[in-house]
Amino acid sequence: MQTVFTIQTRGQGLYEFTRDVTRWCAGHDDGLLTLFVRHTSCSLAIQENADPEVRTDLRNFFARLVPPTTDPSMSYLTHTYEGPDDMPAHIKAALLPVSLSIPVTAGRPVLGTWQGIYLFEHRDAPHRREVVAHLT
Repeated sequence: MQTVFTIQTRGQGLYEFTRDVTRWCAGHDDGLLTLFVRHTSCSLAIQENADPEVRTDLRNFFARLVPPTTDPSMSYLTHTYEGPDDMPAHIKAALLPVSLSIPVTAGRPVLGTWQGIYLFEHRDAPHRREVVAHLT
């Protein structure tokens, strides 16, 4: 069984879509859920969904780890014609997962108490992202 989740972003940050995934899994048997993002400048994450400061700190950490190409420390990059956030977004996506595997029991993703499923947008501009879900 497959579906596609569409996530509209408003720029860099983590966008939770746990409720959408949970609704889609409801009524299905036990299995393994695979999520795969169909883009090269964003990624997926399972992270804390209780304190929004976690999302802010993660975004700030990765911005510091991989700054835009306008930062002098990134002058070695050659892929710069799509904007100063593009190549850093590809690097972040290469460092972070683009797919996740989550067990499903009795029609519910088996997540921890404070865990949520996120799309991690690495570009500054809004984007329409697609995450393919496959439940076996």
